[in-house]
Amino acid sequence: MEGAGDEKGPKVRVLKAPAVRRAELIDCAQRLFLTRGYERTTINDVIAAAGLSKGAFYHHFRSKEDMLEAIADRFAHESLGFTQALQADATLNALQRLNRLMSLGRDWKREHLAELKAVFTTLLYPENAVLYHRIVDAVSAVLAPALADIIDRGRAEGVFDVGDPGLAAEILLGLGSGRRTLVVAALSEAERDVDRGLAMIVKRVRAEEAVTNRILGLPAGGVDLLGPESALRSMLLDWNDAGRRAPASLAQ
Repeated sequence: MEGAGDEKGPKVRVLKAPAVRRAELIDCAQRLFLTRGYERTTINDVIAAAGLSKGAFYHHFRSKEDMLEAIADRFAHESLGFTQALQADATLNALQRLNRLMSLGRDWKREHLAELKAVFTTLLYPENAVLYHRIVDAVSAVLAPALADIIDRGRAEGVFDVGDPGLAAEILLGLGSGRRTLVVAALSEAERDVDRGLAMIVKRVRAEEAVTNRILGLPAGGVDLLGPESALRSMLLDWNDAGRRAPASLAQ
């Protein structure tokens, strides 16, 4: 008589396209890096969680550093999508392109609040400093030339009065990155008092708008980094609720 194991037969291996398998590995690595921390996660952890052999893993990645690079590239390509949408619209002048870029970023955040809360919160843990800075650097590497191109076009159109578009883009991106600590504090405050958290963000971003206008040689009100305050307040309310609705794949 055949045993129970024989009745089940051999385990059928599911064949997937290389791109699909690679994406699954990136998903798995990202989840582990965020929940355990980059330094505490090993390649063996990723292999075990993905249910693959070492050979299958090394077919796609040579090291943990490669996976980190792939995660950063994924975030960067999200940003690249915004700039490509702008390049396809020839009806916009440079200032309209710049403001539209900000608007696209705000729209994307509103659509992905639950995922962003899970990712953003865990990225701020000290053990994820390497992952955080790699993502910031990758996104900046994509946005910097696109932003410099917008500024250069604006200079040619006579919309912007700026000497070095590349340097201006670098400074403006630095302003956004430097906002992180304030935003973290504001989000924490907004969990207790939405309007106080909102006021903290509005004060900071309005100041950034003034600096940006001066850098680009624009009058007050030229650049719109913030968008409608009512929309930001709604985002903060949704952000407070997002943690209770976060996808299990990110919240675990």
